[in-house]
Amino acid sequence: MLLGVYDVFKKVCLKDNAVIPVLLLNTLFCSVIFLPLVWLSKAGVIADDHLLYIPWTTDIVTHALIVLKSAIVLASWICAYYGLKHLPITIASPINATRPILVLLGAIFVFGEQLNGWQWAGVTVSILAFGMISMSGRKEGISLKSSIWIWLVIAGTLIGAVSGLYDKYLVNVRHMDKMVVQSWYNMYQVVMMGIVCLLLWAPKRHRRKHPFHWRWQIPFISIFLSVADFCYFYALSYPDALISVVSLVRRSGVIVGFVAGWLFFREKNIKSKSIDLLFVIIAMFLLWMGSK
Repeated sequence: MLLGVYDVFKKVCLKDNAVIPVLLLNTLFCSVIFLPLVWLSKAGVIADDHLLYIPWTTDIVTHALIVLKSAIVLASWICAYYGLKHLPITIASPINATRPILVLLGAIFVFGEQLNGWQWAGVTVSILAFGMISMSGRKEGISLKSSIWIWLVIAGTLIGAVSGLYDKYLVNVRHMDKMVVQSWYNMYQVVMMGIVCLLLWAPKRHRRKHPFHWRWQIPFISIFLSVADFCYFYALSYPDALISVVSLVRRSGVIVGFVAGWLFFREKNIKSKSIDLLFVIIAMFLLWMGSK
């Protein structure tokens, strides 16, 4: 649900606004949330048995793996942010909600998780839902063949699925502390996005169609994302956690974005898109049944 609200704030902040600075500020505010926790933990103010304790580590391999995590997430975010800016949230969110299907398929090949009949049914229904979303997009002049924005959302979803599988590897296989991963990957992202902003956006910022505008909702992107990620990594830290199931529950926030698109953004063809969303929810339900 937190991720659903996070998507809504993203959509509000990206409307007629520059994507790269908004994303940079998102990473900056996320770091502002976690940096004090890192130093308070190192100073002993936060006890090592506290839920917010972040162990101090100087292990080069650990930090290298987290840098890779940051790069994967940023690539996913850049694609998703640009796609969401130019597409109705009632199209972008359901596409992104198919990520658990990709994570599930990856979990089969990477971690040996097995599909049963229910889960295969969920995969089939999700493929059908994706085709229906494409048809709904054509009603608004958004073609899967010609719209770069849909392909960017798809790319962001694919890269996001890789990120989900990599999270399981870091937390369950490498046994890295969940708070170490979440805090440091946010801080490394600030550096990466700062470089991207300086090299790619800043030199041509005056000639771009949409200049950057500060909006008071921007910090809320970071707040809702950070709390949502905290819940996600906490769930993933359990030894018996299946990434296919955790990713599925995580993406159910699509309902929040869809309702916001209907009530606040006044997007079109809500009736037909509701059927698309229903099929996505059915696919999630089938996967959940299979997980039992």
